[in-house]
Amino acid sequence: MRLTPRLRVVLVFVLAVPVGWVYLIWSLQTGENIFRKYRSGNAICSDSAWRSWGNACGNSFSTGLAWFELVLVGLIVLTLGWLGARWALRPVQAMTTTVARLGPTSLGLRLRATGPRDEARRLSDAIDQMLDRVAEGYEAQRRFAANASHELRTPLATQRTLIEVSLADALTSEQLELLSRQLLATNERNENLIEGLLVLAETERGLMSTTPQRLDEIVDDALTTMAVIADKRRVRINAQLAPTLVPGERPLLERLVTNLVHNAIKYNVDGGEVHVTVAPPSGLRVANTGPQVAPEQVDGLFEPFRRQSGDRLDHGAGVGLGLTIARSIVAAHGGRIGAFANPGGGLTVEVDLNAPSR
Repeated sequence: MRLTPRLRVVLVFVLAVPVGWVYLIWSLQTGENIFRKYRSGNAICSDSAWRSWGNACGNSFSTGLAWFELVLVGLIVLTLGWLGARWALRPVQAMTTTVARLGPTSLGLRLRATGPRDEARRLSDAIDQMLDRVAEGYEAQRRFAANASHELRTPLATQRTLIEVSLADALTSEQLELLSRQLLATNERNENLIEGLLVLAETERGLMSTTPQRLDEIVDDALTTMAVIADKRRVRINAQLAPTLVPGERPLLERLVTNLVHNAIKYNVDGGEVHVTVAPPSGLRVANTGPQVAPEQVDGLFEPFRRQSGDRLDHGAGVGLGLTIARSIVAAHGGRIGAFANPGGGLTVEVDLNAPSR
């Protein structure tokens, strides 16, 4: 039978209390017998003077003996309690030894406790689950850093090549104009990428302040700004905006709406549509027409540097942080975001700013 920490503690008390009690009774009885022996005076206390001296000595000795026994019994009980506590907490000590070995190079280490689901087993399982989340987050950060470095390296290499070409030969005005446009486009993409990384870092810290915001007004302003881009793509925007009040930071909410609407326009077809709906208490829905999206690819679109085309190196489609930033902003507001592929093509993104993320 495996002794759980609770059974260990109970067993320690069951053994320690009776033993301590018996020892205390025995000690008191022994002291009382010694006290009576010296109080009587017997052979060494024949007259009244010697008897008085014997009584005084006997009283002092018995009092000192009683205090000594009490201190001794207390030390014994404390020692037994300390040893019993170490024995009862031995499973926790084993966990401590394993946890002390954890580090960035040993995130795969787990406690993996066996036996009945007692307190120690539940604690061990909770630690394993926490380590799973830590390892997942660490791997996501490592993957994000690797992708970010690659995304930055490619346009920087392009800029270097363009500059080397411009220095190699004398360029005509047409060539110089083309080179300048290419450098400008590459620089603009770098700015967008760095801005996206900064927004992600900002939302990871959480909200600095929370005030009531009119979500419908924020969406209406974003649609006005996006109208020019929609006209160029011949994309029609349909909006149903009901008055909706949500707590949050206006700049982040504006970025959230802008990213979702911009993605809906960019990943669309010429002559397509974007449907934007705001409904109380805190709902936002953005749907578009567009190419077919495989259902199994939907969740991956929220990962950094993932695009609907599935090609991380397709820089013409953007930096691949739009939905990642949107998810981070929603999480900072304590909400939930999800998406699903439309049967006829395109994607629908739903946001609930009052629903906790899962």
